[in-house]
Amino acid sequence: MIPFSILDLSPVVEGGDVSTSLANSRALAQAGERLGYNRFWLAEHHGMQGIASAATSVVIGHVAAGTSKIRVGAGGIMLPNHAPLLIAEQFGTLAALHPGRIDLGLGRAPGSDGVVAQAMKRDLYAAAERFPADVQELMSYFAGSGPVRAVPGEGEDVPVWILGSSLYGAQVAAHFGLPYAFASHFAPTHMHEAIRIYRERFQPSERLKKPYVMLGYNVVAAETDEEAQFLSTSLLQAFVNLGRGTPGRLPRPVEGYEKDLPPDARARLSGMLSASAIGSADTVANTIASFIEKTGADELILSASVHDFEKRIRSYEIAADVHARLAAV
Repeated sequence: MIPFSILDLSPVVEGGDVSTSLANSRALAQAGERLGYNRFWLAEHHGMQGIASAATSVVIGHVAAGTSKIRVGAGGIMLPNHAPLLIAEQFGTLAALHPGRIDLGLGRAPGSDGVVAQAMKRDLYAAAERFPADVQELMSYFAGSGPVRAVPGEGEDVPVWILGSSLYGAQVAAHFGLPYAFASHFAPTHMHEAIRIYRERFQPSERLKKPYVMLGYNVVAAETDEEAQFLSTSLLQAFVNLGRGTPGRLPRPVEGYEKDLPPDARARLSGMLSASAIGSADTVANTIASFIEKTGADELILSASVHDFEKRIRSYEIAADVHARLAAV
């Protein structure tokens, strides 16, 4: 059975605050470690009221310090926002503090909009165009062959991943011979084509000998299908609000939310949820097994956007039980 991992956006929920969100991220990682999850990733977003992991390297350090075995990393660092040397130093520091446990996923998107980009003093278009060169430069610092020495960083064995939600990242990951993580949990449209391109064009490297694909996947699991459907309305509201350009804190669940949506919004949700399992353990097991068979994924990274933290933990507990069940088949 392929590994399951956790993707955490450190969500700030309606009625919550950033301090609680960051404490919850650490507690979730500890639960994930206990449940046997492979890795725990946090994502870089800026200017978002509902996401507390903007200072991603700092939050990774916070989570890694509270765990001892589970891999902790970035899913991902948005490289256009940063100088490659600084990321090499940050993740070199994390790797020195937590040997053998730090991952570095790199994305080309800014994780923000134009206004936020101006506030960060970045030319995002030019930086995005430099993405392959910046990836190469970043890896050179770990290898000790960069234009300057990265201390910390030089000599650290930090796994580098390429993230993507389109075909571009697949090509970059294949070119450099790096593992590839696709954001199918919120942008599944090009998933199958991206996987095909990555596997067909993959060039073996010192870092990776054969293609390795990890897919983002939404899981909202509960004791019954009905409860899971109710809890999932927080995710549905978040998707709709994002599509309308009004992202906010993760909403409380709402009974019968989909019934009041216009047909076009329901259609968009249906497409976005194609990489999702919502329901009881039996429903989730069947849905995940079918998804793995169709995609040939090497790993799934699960996102559970559940408003109530204890029910979010329960969702991951049920998913871990599903993993054990599928592994026994």
